[in-house]
Amino acid sequence: MSGLLVKSFNKPEETRPFEQSTGHLDLINSEAGAVGRAVFEPGWHWAEHVKPIAGTDSCQVAHKGYVVSGRMKIVMDDGEEAEIGSGDFMMAAPGHDAWTVGDEPCVIVDWQGMDDYAKR
Repeated sequence: MSGLLVKSFNKPEETRPFEQSTGHLDLINSEAGAVGRAVFEPGWHWAEHVKPIAGTDSCQVAHKGYVVSGRMKIVMDDGEEAEIGSGDFMMAAPGHDAWTVGDEPCVIVDWQGMDDYAKR
């Protein structure tokens, strides 16, 4: 592994759009795995805009990320829930639903589980 790696989300290696133009995931890759910057537009809801891509009843990807801007509600399959916002670090185990809260996009940088997230 090289001692230095610099990549930019301004030139992602891959972009995966969500259903109905409700956002997208930009990916950059490293030897340690993919890192994603997801933009969830107002009105985005996992159950409507990623579930058709994933084909599962709830999101089965583990997430570890930082909220750059906006707000999101996450509800686990067991009923546990939280609202996250700008400046928050979050971790979510597989088995959850999520949606944007408010009228601004929610932008999250996520460095766990991005290899297959929203992959067609």
